[in-house]
Amino acid sequence: MNFLAHIFLTKHDEAWMVGNYLADLLKNKDLESLPIPIRQGVMLHRKIDSFTDSHPLVQYSTRLLHEKHHKYANVLMDVFYDYLLYQNWHRYGKQDFIDFKIETYEVLQRYLPSIPKPLQPRTLAMIEHDWLTSYTSEKGIYHTFEHIKKRASKPELFEGSVDSLKQHFQPLNEHFNLFFPDLMRFVNNYSAE
Repeated sequence: MNFLAHIFLTKHDEAWMVGNYLADLLKNKDLESLPIPIRQGVMLHRKIDSFTDSHPLVQYSTRLLHEKHHKYANVLMDVFYDYLLYQNWHRYGKQDFIDFKIETYEVLQRYLPSIPKPLQPRTLAMIEHDWLTSYTSEKGIYHTFEHIKKRASKPELFEGSVDSLKQHFQPLNEHFNLFFPDLMRFVNNYSAE
């Protein structure tokens, strides 16, 4: 799961949503400076990642990509599952996607003072450049992978990422639609604790 799915899963609690968004960007030393509700969102993000990575359907989906993309197959799956969430928005989203992303950006803007200073420019860039929309199209995820591979030790393993999505779309979409309700239940049960 990448930004879109993590934010979607915690939309019911603004502070958790902010923590869920921040989790992969934070350094551990920044955790203690966060307000407790945002810290709880970070912890939930980690539990979501653990649940996702250990789920048999996600593991099977990742294996479909491993031969071509090797160690980056998990990274591709994170982005692909955001793309698949958007493709299946009619099943899971309770509000129009445009309203969802506008509200998300408004929440991030409101919480900006609680976000560690080094991450504030990145958060503002996310809002300004509408990163959530990048997960809604093949062109958008292509650009996402172009950005990610700049930081990769083996950027060539990202070549053909969108082609892999097209090639395996049917099984990936089926796996996603079996997996995502499990993940939603997991998050709802966690929230109820």
